Amino acid sequence: MTDTSYGDALAVVTVTYSPGETLRRFLETLPEATTRPVHVVLADNGSTDGAPEAAAQEWDDVELVRTGGNLGYGGGANRGVAALGPEYGWIVVCNPDLEWRPGALDTLLDAAKRWPRGGAFGPLITEPSGKVYPSARQVPSLGKGIGHGLLGRVWPANPWTKEYKQTETDIREREAGWLSGSCLLLRRAAWDSVDGFDSRYFMYFEDVDLGERLARAGWQNVYVPDAEVMHIQGHSTAKASSKMLAAHHESAYRFIADRHRGPLWAPVRGAVKAGLALRLKAQDR
Repeated sequence: MTDTSYGDALAVVTVTYSPGETLRRFLETLPEATTRPVHVVLADNGSTDGAPEAAAQEWDDVELVRTGGNLGYGGGANRGVAALGPEYGWIVVCNPDLEWRPGALDTLLDAAKRWPRGGAFGPLITEPSGKVYPSARQVPSLGKGIGHGLLGRVWPANPWTKEYKQTETDIREREAGWLSGSCLLLRRAAWDSVDGFDSRYFMYFEDVDLGERLARAGWQNVYVPDAEVMHIQGHSTAKASSKMLAAHHESAYRFIADRHRGPLWAPVRGAVKAGLALRLKAQDR
C-alpha cells in the first residue's frame, strides 16, 4: 500500500495543554532522534502557562496551531495533522512529555521500509524509573476487557490482563493489535485512510480504536523496540486525576458499545456500563 500524493518529509505533531518544562526537554532531545529535518506542530488545546508560545518563538520550524479549545488528545492531534501540507508523508503523533533517545525516529523509519503494509509504528516506551511500559497490546475482546477491568488492579498477574498487555511477549519487532498513542510514527496514507483519530474519544482508547481501524483497513501496527523514548506521563493531567479517571471509563464504554450495537447487545452494554460505574466509584475513593 503506497500513496504517491504525499512527499517524504517528516513532521511531528504534539498536543499541548499547559505542558510546562517538559516541552523544552521534548524539543531539546528531538534533534538526537533523527538526522532528517523535522517540522514540529504544537496543536494547542488551550494552554495557559505560555510554554507553547515560548517554544514557537525560540525554536525554528516549530509551528503553533491553536485548536480553539480543549478538544482532547485525538481531536487536537487531528487538527495538528490537518495543518500539514502534502509534502509530509510521515507524521509522528505524540505527547509533549517525552524525551527522545538517540536515533529513535530514524529507527522507526527504517522499520517502515521492512513493513510496507505498516501503517503505524511504535517505539519501546520507558518510564522515568526505567521500567518498560507495555505499549504494544492486543485489541481487547469483550471477555478479556471485562477480566482485565475487574481484576487488573487487585490481581495484576491475572491471565486476562497478561494477555491484553502482552506482558510475557518477547520484546521484539512484531505486529501488535494496537500501539500506545503517546508516540506513534504513522504513514500519512494510512492515517488518511481511516480519517485519523475518532474525536469522540476525549482521552484514552483513541489509540486502541485507531489501531483496530487501521488493521481493518489492511494496515499493520508494528512494534519497534529498537527505537526508544522515555515518557514522563501525566504532566498535564496530574491535577485532574478524577476527571481523567472518569474520561477513561467513558472511553472504555464507548469502545465496547461501538462494537456491540443493536437491541440484542443492549443487556451487555447495560451490564458493562453499570460495571464501569461501580469500578469508577471504587477507584475514585
